[in-house]
Amino acid sequence: MPRCPCGLPDEFDACCGRLIAGAPAETAEQLMRSRYTAYIKGAVDYLLKTTAAVSRGAIDRAGLVAYCRTLRGVSLEIVETVAGGPFDQRGVVVFVATLQSAGSKVVQRERSRFEVEDGRWVYVDGEVR
Repeated sequence: MPRCPCGLPDEFDACCGRLIAGAPAETAEQLMRSRYTAYIKGAVDYLLKTTAAVSRGAIDRAGLVAYCRTLRGVSLEIVETVAGGPFDQRGVVVFVATLQSAGSKVVQRERSRFEVEDGRWVYVDGEVR
């Protein structure tokens, strides 16, 4: 089995694959890692489902599908986490995602905010740095 794209040593099915298949993320960092993987795998429905309800309607699904098709994962580095644990309601994850997009290297540095909505972690928004 292939290693998970999120950078952890686990196999995809035992790591982000189980979250993309429907298991809830226990922490904001788990959700962040699974969303990175979902972009690479083109799991657009998961990306939509794990976006906060207030932001979900603004997402262009067709555009997101097209964007995901251009991506290849290189690496994900979690720089910092603030709260976002199993008993928190909010959390912040600062990360550096390195991707290949349409043949060019893209490095995205972001401070992402997460919160629990209907009992599940969701992505609220991010500040690109």
